[in-house]
Amino acid sequence: MRRAAVHPAAWLLGSTRTGVIRQGVLVLLAGCASLLAGCATYHSKPLPTRPDLARAPALAVPASDLGVPGLEPEQLDPAKGLTQVNVVTLAVLENPQLKAARLQAGIARAQLLQAGLLPDPQLSGALLKSSFLTGYSATLAEDIRALITRGAAQDAASAHLKQVNLEILWREWQVAERARELFIEIRALARLRRVLNRRRELLGRVYRQDEASLKRRYVTVSDITADFIAWNSAEMQWRAFELQDNRTRHELDSLLGLTPDARPRLRGSPSEPLVSRAQYRSALAALPHRRPDLLALQAGYHSAQERLREAILAQFPLIEAGVVKNRDPQDGVQSIGFNVTLALPIFNRDRGPIAVGRASRAYLHQAYQADLDSTVSQADQVWNAILIMRHQLARLHRRLARLDRAAAAAKESLGRGTFTLTDYASVDSSALATRAEEIQLRSSLAQAQAVLAMLLALPF
Repeated sequence: MRRAAVHPAAWLLGSTRTGVIRQGVLVLLAGCASLLAGCATYHSKPLPTRPDLARAPALAVPASDLGVPGLEPEQLDPAKGLTQVNVVTLAVLENPQLKAARLQAGIARAQLLQAGLLPDPQLSGALLKSSFLTGYSATLAEDIRALITRGAAQDAASAHLKQVNLEILWREWQVAERARELFIEIRALARLRRVLNRRRELLGRVYRQDEASLKRRYVTVSDITADFIAWNSAEMQWRAFELQDNRTRHELDSLLGLTPDARPRLRGSPSEPLVSRAQYRSALAALPHRRPDLLALQAGYHSAQERLREAILAQFPLIEAGVVKNRDPQDGVQSIGFNVTLALPIFNRDRGPIAVGRASRAYLHQAYQADLDSTVSQADQVWNAILIMRHQLARLHRRLARLDRAAAAAKESLGRGTFTLTDYASVDSSALATRAEEIQLRSSLAQAQAVLAMLLALPF
């Protein structure tokens, strides 16, 4: 016998008894589909294949918007040259490593969001059919323990976000300080270039003159040996200078996010942050309350404490509570009640996370103490180095003044013909060498003072 075709509407509606159940299933499926439609979607993002470096300095944000204390806004004009403030501002804004570090704050904010989200309720159901009726069972449950630990998890994530922001701020301070050091060094190298070039040209001129005299047998080889050694030493110093200048220029370009061949012009004199002994002692005592890296460690320690509190709260037995609605398939009796699932804390009791939390807290406590001790030691080392270089510079100034007077007198004697070029070069070369030493020592002192200001977290 041929079976009649069933219209789709007949399946959807069916009999009065089963049609309601089928419609309920359809509604449930439609609800699940709508929930899935609101979920996030995944899109792949390929990695870059070429560098993203600027060919010329450009500034879109004023220095006042940065986290570097004491950094005042200053107009940027690359054609005239970059000042020290321009260099520091560009470094903090355009440094590629800082751009990547700032994205870590987004991860920490997402973790804070995750810690504050409530667990999704769980819906379960079943259909039971007998020869008489169709029954069903539906349960809606919620995890209670997650509600108990939610506050501690949020506090831990909030402290972690604070830690990440402070770590980013400390990296900005370090980049700003390195930019200032490079500015000081490059400006000193510009002065050093003129001194070293003049000295090697003078000694080369003396050696070439002696070499010509040697060909005419006016002097012997032993007579020009000392001149050759002096000229060769000046050339070696010049070659070392060229490598240092190249290395410093490329480091500045990299720090500013510029192409390696950008070579921005610099202008102006570097500022030298002078720190008195009273300022040094006062800033050293206030370090735990002002240095971003130490404040970040404090926030990290607080986050670890909250994680430990969360683990201790998680000892609370796992409880799932919900509402249950049933319809018996035999007699059709409907019932509604509560359902509780309890995990007995016998074997686990969350002892593993608690042990990890206590060990992490102990480690962070000691790590903070070690960093604080190291910071004080570094500051003391730099402070004493500054005192030493100040004394050395004062003595060098007195010696340089005498050499400059001797070089001026030798130049007059050379003009009168009472001094040979060799005699004049000996005096003037010594003065130039001392001048080069003074430039390098002054640059080292200025950089050390800048480093001390950063170590003490003093305003720019």
